[in-house]
Amino acid sequence: MIILAFDTSTAACSAAVWRDGEILARRFTPMARGQSEALVPMIVAVMAEAGVNYGDLSLIGVTVGPGAFTGVRIGLATARAMGLAADRPVAGVLTTEAIAHNVPEAQRQGRTLLVAVDAKRADVFVQPFRGDLAPLGPVRGLLPEAVPELGYATPVLVGDGAERVLPHMPDAVLADAVGWPDAAVVAAVLARIWPEGRALAPEPVYLRPPDVTLPGTKPWTR
Repeated sequence: MIILAFDTSTAACSAAVWRDGEILARRFTPMARGQSEALVPMIVAVMAEAGVNYGDLSLIGVTVGPGAFTGVRIGLATARAMGLAADRPVAGVLTTEAIAHNVPEAQRQGRTLLVAVDAKRADVFVQPFRGDLAPLGPVRGLLPEAVPELGYATPVLVGDGAERVLPHMPDAVLADAVGWPDAAVVAAVLARIWPEGRALAPEPVYLRPPDVTLPGTKPWTR
């Protein structure tokens, strides 16, 4: 099985090629903006380094959010276009799930893991996981001071919004892990859940309306 995966949903851009348990090529660059220019050259680079043609791919994987509205759309639009052009299936992974898998087992074993993604407004996108990375609930948009109301007193915090939550949960511990999705992790997660039929459709997961709407459009109601 060969998977091309990429992510642009937060403040980073990454792409990776995975084959039968091995990462053949990977690129990861933190960036607050500019993913639309960086993503395709990054994909071209990892495909060339891996020595893989688009026709060799079994699956194209992408993060579906929640995250930056524009970033989620960039990743999904690219994945759909490549899937259509190469006639290959496209599948998604939640941004929060990809970040959760960055945390080493030793840090989360026997603990609750709270992933907090910076929503770039007053709130954060939060999802709890067990130490074995099974979700304990859905993703929610919450003010940082409201996160303790979820009832997890001493969690491990991870994500680029974790430091906004920490002052309100003084008994929590910050994970020693990257707080953005990594395409190599996205590929590895999809390699496990795709054959089981548990991968997500390549549709955006938004928890709030976009910052900008076109004149004359109706208010966002999802």
